[in-house]
Amino acid sequence: MFFRRKAAVVALGVLALTLAGGGIAAAAHPAAKAPAEAAQPGARQPGQQPPVTAAETRAAKAALRATLAPPAAGTVAWAVVGSNGALLQHSGNVIAATKFASNLPGQYAGQYQVTLDYDVRLKAYHASIGTDDPANVPPGGEVSVAPRTLIPNAIFVQTRSSFGGFADKPFHIVIAN
Repeated sequence: MFFRRKAAVVALGVLALTLAGGGIAAAAHPAAKAPAEAAQPGARQPGQQPPVTAAETRAAKAALRATLAPPAAGTVAWAVVGSNGALLQHSGNVIAATKFASNLPGQYAGQYQVTLDYDVRLKAYHASIGTDDPANVPPGGEVSVAPRTLIPNAIFVQTRSSFGGFADKPFHIVIAN
């Protein structure tokens, strides 16, 4: 008799937790939010890379041919890039930094490409909003990095405001080898 009661209590407890968990998951699902909440200003825009141009492909191939030697394992390549896409400071393997024009189709504010002289597809990247000014106080915001589509020696960087909208921000990037 004791085991039947205990089994019933356990079964009811599992059922209650399952229902509670399902309710929490449904509440957390974006489609379950009210339309006004889902369409707030500052909501995230899609994270898509600009299309690769023939000029970018040629420049990346030239940079790959220009390398003397890729960095040794355990070393890093790094760069400090201004909000205008200018390469302010960098290690030897960083060739260029460019900002995409936000007035062209598929391109938005805060999109950058950092080009190196070696293949970085299987490397680890880290970026943070940063600055090169004497006060060394970076602006608020967010940054994300990814391998550049179809260019093995480039990294795509997207900076955003603190509210999630596309915004031009200076950043620091480190590539671990």
